[in-house]
Amino acid sequence: MLLFRYLCIALLLAASTDAMAGLEAKDARLRLLPGNLPAAGYFSLTNTGTESVVLTGAQSPTYAEVMMHRSAIENGTASMQHIEKVEVAPGATVNFASGGYHLMLMQRRQPVALGDKVEVTLQFADGQSLPVTFTAVSPSAQ
Repeated sequence: MLLFRYLCIALLLAASTDAMAGLEAKDARLRLLPGNLPAAGYFSLTNTGTESVVLTGAQSPTYAEVMMHRSAIENGTASMQHIEKVEVAPGATVNFASGGYHLMLMQRRQPVALGDKVEVTLQFADGQSLPVTFTAVSPSAQ
């Protein structure tokens, strides 16, 4: 019976690892603003797996708070809304870019300069996480 339990746990862990193996984050950059202003995180997230995944948040040791937002224009007025989750369907790519989905990284805990690497961990609804290295770029970078 104990062997059966271990086999079940091993299969569950393998399935979870496969789900994260089907995710790829590319072009991760952190648009750095002066002083202690929030930074914006941009990247593309591709799901090459066979199941949808749901991104529910992110965290970073460099920033006290990381939130997901979406920029929108309604009735000619620009706004930014907090987003609780972003679903990525199998075979789909979701772009986090200026004017759309993005991460807001707030309350810098340590200095960050242009060209620095900043670790951010993406968190998913199933409890999995995906570490991503962002490169700090200037505010004028797209």
